[in-house]
Amino acid sequence: MAARSLWAVRRVRRLLASSAAWENRGWLPPFSTATQRTAGEDCSSEDPPDELGPSLTERALRLKAVKLEKEVQDLTIRYQRAVADCENIRRRTQRCVEDAKIFGIQSFCKDLVEVADILEKTAECISEETEPGDQTLTLEKVFRGLSLLEAKLKSVFAKHGLEKMAPIGDKYDPHEHELICHVPAGVGVQPGTVALVRQDGYKLHGRTIRLAQVEVAVESQRRL
Repeated sequence: MAARSLWAVRRVRRLLASSAAWENRGWLPPFSTATQRTAGEDCSSEDPPDELGPSLTERALRLKAVKLEKEVQDLTIRYQRAVADCENIRRRTQRCVEDAKIFGIQSFCKDLVEVADILEKTAECISEETEPGDQTLTLEKVFRGLSLLEAKLKSVFAKHGLEKMAPIGDKYDPHEHELICHVPAGVGVQPGTVALVRQDGYKLHGRTIRLAQVEVAVESQRRL
């Protein structure tokens, strides 16, 4: 017992001496109440208040919402302008198409007017200059007028890409020819080819606009 008491006294003296040394240096002894209080205050002072977090987040969300709202308004204005531009383009295009339908043959009609002038002048000359009973002179003037008219028509057709087909001797093509009837193949005529044209066909810039009415040659049947 005496030994244990002596050991305890010595331990207390050591602790007191150690505490005195910490206090002389201005330090707080470890595990003291003051040390724990100071450490707690320091920790609490370093941590931000809980009220600041939601406030900053709310401000950031509000700024982002305002920015997105401005972007939506800008995109809406751009969309409305684009729709208006598309509508204007559609109207102009429709107007151009309608004008093309109406005035697309303006040049062709202008050339046909010249043909009508020739026909009118020919008729006037025949009615004014021809003497009664002079049929020969009348026929000559009619022939000259018709020849001039035909030449002018061919010139107008060629100018606008309208050409008359000449299918005699060509192989029958349902895309260009309208079959009227079959005729026996004569000398030098191949079966399946066009032998006679009843009505001329025409092409406009290579596209058939009127089929030619034709008679097609076939092999003649031999009599038994």
